[in-house]
Amino acid sequence: MNSCFLTEADRYVFGQGSHYEIYNKLGAHLTTVDGSEGVHFAVWAPNAQDVRVVGDFNEWNGEWGQMTLLGTSGIWETFIPNARKWDMYKYAIKTRDGRVLMKSDPYAFHAETRPGNASKVADINSFKWTDKNWITKMDEEKKEKYHKPMSIYEVHIGSWKKDFSRNEDGFYDYRTLAHDLADYVCNMGYTHIELMGILEHPFDGSWGYQVTGYFAPTSRYGAPEDFMYFVNYMHKKNIGVILDWVPAHFPKDAHGLAEFDGTCLYEYPDPRKGEHPDWGTKVFNYEKNEVKNFLISNALFWVEKYHIDALRVDAVASMLYLDYGRSGGNWVPNQYGGNKNLEAIEFFKHLNSIMNKRCGRAYFIAEESTAWPKVTVEPEFDGLGFAYKWNMGWMNDFLEYVKLDPLFKKGNHHKMTFSLTYAFSEKYILTLSHDEVVHLKCSMLTKMPGYKVDKFANLKMAYTYMFGHPGKKLLFMGQDFGMLSEWMEDKNLEWYLLNEPLHDELQEYTKQLLHIYKKYEVLHKYDDHHESFQWVNCDDADRSIFSFIRKNPDDYKGAVLFICNFTPVDRADYCVGVPNKGIYKRILTNFSTVTEEDTMETAELKHIEMADTEKNVRYKAVKGECDGLPYRLNIHLRPFEAMIIRFPG
Repeated sequence: MNSCFLTEADRYVFGQGSHYEIYNKLGAHLTTVDGSEGVHFAVWAPNAQDVRVVGDFNEWNGEWGQMTLLGTSGIWETFIPNARKWDMYKYAIKTRDGRVLMKSDPYAFHAETRPGNASKVADINSFKWTDKNWITKMDEEKKEKYHKPMSIYEVHIGSWKKDFSRNEDGFYDYRTLAHDLADYVCNMGYTHIELMGILEHPFDGSWGYQVTGYFAPTSRYGAPEDFMYFVNYMHKKNIGVILDWVPAHFPKDAHGLAEFDGTCLYEYPDPRKGEHPDWGTKVFNYEKNEVKNFLISNALFWVEKYHIDALRVDAVASMLYLDYGRSGGNWVPNQYGGNKNLEAIEFFKHLNSIMNKRCGRAYFIAEESTAWPKVTVEPEFDGLGFAYKWNMGWMNDFLEYVKLDPLFKKGNHHKMTFSLTYAFSEKYILTLSHDEVVHLKCSMLTKMPGYKVDKFANLKMAYTYMFGHPGKKLLFMGQDFGMLSEWMEDKNLEWYLLNEPLHDELQEYTKQLLHIYKKYEVLHKYDDHHESFQWVNCDDADRSIFSFIRKNPDDYKGAVLFICNFTPVDRADYCVGVPNKGIYKRILTNFSTVTEEDTMETAELKHIEMADTEKNVRYKAVKGECDGLPYRLNIHLRPFEAMIIRFPG
């Protein structure tokens, strides 16, 4: 029998939950049997009375596609000799109560483009990868990843750019988009992209977070080989690729995983544990070995078959807490009477351990919104094992502060300082994601207080503070040039705004921040050292000014000073303390003379004039105590001005 068929050993290891390449056995695989070319189909449906595969190859007639149950494994299989690549198919599953369910293949590599929902036969082994240098580099640097710059550009492919001359949705295909997106990312200075909604999903409005095809890149933008080209090209341009991954829940669509064989196969049977009341979705059953195997093999699949560099795990908190989103009496306590999902905890430890063992260059990022301890601590030390955690606490406090009218910032000063009390307790990513610019939350620019020019100054200052704060960085698309509207998945980004001077200037300023972040080691190399951050003055609530130093943990070599004035008050005689004598050089200021009345031409002239007058601004440290330090810099700090100043040497 051909090697793609399931052996007794395959079935046993799958039942144990440790067949990490089960996607090579279950699903649809092109093969040859007794000289006949065709497709081998296999599906796990242990509670089915009968299973047949129907599709283009048998005119969707179940009489021609009967499958055989393999012992007690619950796996059904068959070989269809006339099936071919790109054929559409489904499984006709007869339940024990006589119903026939038409189900898509959980392990399918490709799917029909919505609104259709059939699976499609695909070959994912013929693409010629050319990213060996990138993979080798990542393998060699895997232990150094925490010390490397990481600035993530979060992207929704379907709305980054649209061209309705291409198709009715305006979608770019993976291959075309790869070139345009890589050019933009490289020019701006991002190091990684994070892709929303790549796993196959039926509803555009879910943004890809209600998945029906876990092993299939969505067909909206092309075939599997096209997405491989996309990843390969990003690596060629030295851009890391992160995928959003959703092991927390799945939708109830009739063709999907819900009640797959007429029973709760992939989900918990008790709805108090097996359904998310807020989301209307099913919860994976982490008690079942075969379900855990499905998810773990899926994570490995994207890394080993598609060369993905990291997976951002969505909604981790919903997996960890049994009472997440549930009212009292509507959740099931664990065996000890608590609210921790013990099976999900062990799942994460297994998941992270096996990824580190099999493919150490790749890693997981947790979107975990609570204070759960040791998220980024290794499983052997009772941690969950994630490489990074989204810093949701910082994000909430930060946004609450920066959107305030300056009059009220004084009473909320602690919102910007509190995060430094826990900034080194986990390995964090500071995130301003898509979730912060939807559902009436306003775009980043329109969150800002003041008149139009004030909004731009405030946003540039907010980004400056963010890039000085310890932790890796993430910005959602459109935030770097100041989208006016909230993001909508069916709308193009407002690229036309770059024809306006203030938006063009904001984009250029964000670009400078990104390149400074990469250039100066103190801004990224020591994120896990509390000695790398030093407040100069965190108590100036009356003036709403923050000043701090990013430094080498051992000394001030290569250090930089950040100053942020969050009020529209001119401080002509502002003094800030510094530890060393010498000449300090300003490397960036957000101060601008551009107004909303300016044209691109007048704005360019103002940029030139300002560059001439502000070029090579230096400050000499004067002996005299200030902010508890032995020297001081006398600075003219203008309204809403943020600046970065390089130390001597």
